[in-house]
Amino acid sequence: MTVAALRYDFRHPQSAPSSPAARYRTCLEQCAWAEQHGFGRVVLSEHHALDDGYLPSPLVVAAAVAGATRKLTVQVAAALLPLYDTVRLAEDLAVLDLASGGRVEVVAGIGYRDVEFAMFGVDRSGRGTYMERQLRDLLDAWAGRPVTAHGREVVITPRPASDPRSLIYVGGASEIGARRAAALDLGFAPALPDPALYTAYADECARLGRAPRRIIPGSTHGFLFVAEDPEKAWDDLARFAVYEAVAYSAAKPESERSSATVVGADLAAVRASGVYQVVTPDECVALAQALEPDQPLVFHPLMGGMPPELGWASLELFAAKVLPRLATQLTTRPTTR
Repeated sequence: MTVAALRYDFRHPQSAPSSPAARYRTCLEQCAWAEQHGFGRVVLSEHHALDDGYLPSPLVVAAAVAGATRKLTVQVAAALLPLYDTVRLAEDLAVLDLASGGRVEVVAGIGYRDVEFAMFGVDRSGRGTYMERQLRDLLDAWAGRPVTAHGREVVITPRPASDPRSLIYVGGASEIGARRAAALDLGFAPALPDPALYTAYADECARLGRAPRRIIPGSTHGFLFVAEDPEKAWDDLARFAVYEAVAYSAAKPESERSSATVVGADLAAVRASGVYQVVTPDECVALAQALEPDQPLVFHPLMGGMPPELGWASLELFAAKVLPRLATQLTTRPTTR
């Protein structure tokens, strides 16, 4: 089944036409609207120390979205785990799970920006080992077992209501990440739809003698916009898409793989990348029908600081002319937990 998803990172460049506060309010309004129109997922991203206000506190927004909705899955993809205190994270995620009725999913990201590790005083070189220990401690804490924190044993309360292995997933863009997910007996959320990553995860699970858990498929695009006239829509969206593509590439090491990467710094490169999809209703139906199960249609309705009314126009056209044709294909919950 296909999942229609909203994604937010709250970039707010100086040229953005609305205030940061208005964009957060719009997010909650759009999430409540989306829940009533068959969307299944809201995805929240995390980064720090960016001039345009990229979302640094996704768990706070996840709580706000959960409070404004009743059914949507709220997915943090990804939470940069090495930047968190493990005990506090265990508490916060347990509370989020309880308050949301089991609707929160967290993809554990390892992080890659030096400035973020420096900002939190974390040694980047040991991030892989540290995150593996964090994940083991989270699972122990949520099972009621004591964990060692700051030189003493502690027991975390409250415990989540959900199976902890449906609450947290391992993210990654490499086979190392896939094998890490298998070793920890957790689900896997690859950063891009690379079959080699799926195979690496399944093979490592088989080697360890355990069944694979859920894979959250990487998306084929990072921005979807539905318009009756795509060329006119591109005229309206161009500066925001180019801004976002350039800003993302500037902050990411070239070695870091992602489905959101655009090679080039102009509109032609953005359009050719496939990351940004501006399509007619008919083309959107075809795109949805070509997706793998649980692979999302990703709307990013505040992309790059674009005016909220542009995002609303696309969402409303999708609801009017695409959703009715996908009624039997859409799901509002993950295929498995």
